[in-house]
Amino acid sequence: MGKSVVLVLLLAISVSGAPKKKAPAQFTPPEMFPHPIAMFLGSMSNQGVRSVTFKATAIGTRFFYEEPGRGVTVYQFTNGSYIKEAFLKNYTLDRAVKRYAKK
Repeated sequence: MGKSVVLVLLLAISVSGAPKKKAPAQFTPPEMFPHPIAMFLGSMSNQGVRSVTFKATAIGTRFFYEEPGRGVTVYQFTNGSYIKEAFLKNYTLDRAVKRYAKK
């Protein structure tokens, strides 16, 4: 009986001492979306049929949009709009940003 008590105590200590996983950051939707953005997001998710995960950033006059597992689309800001400049197949967001930082 003494061994089982020690075993239970060791198990309790190892479980409680395990590092806790950091919770993913929560997205807080903005109070307003411009109509073109709302339409774009709706079409990306196929009107809610498909789950969508992406990363994006804007640096200087470029906007980078990553679709995990596919690549990064790079847009250049021209005449008040972002125009597609390139699609970098199998790139990550970080890698694409580094590539264009050299230009």
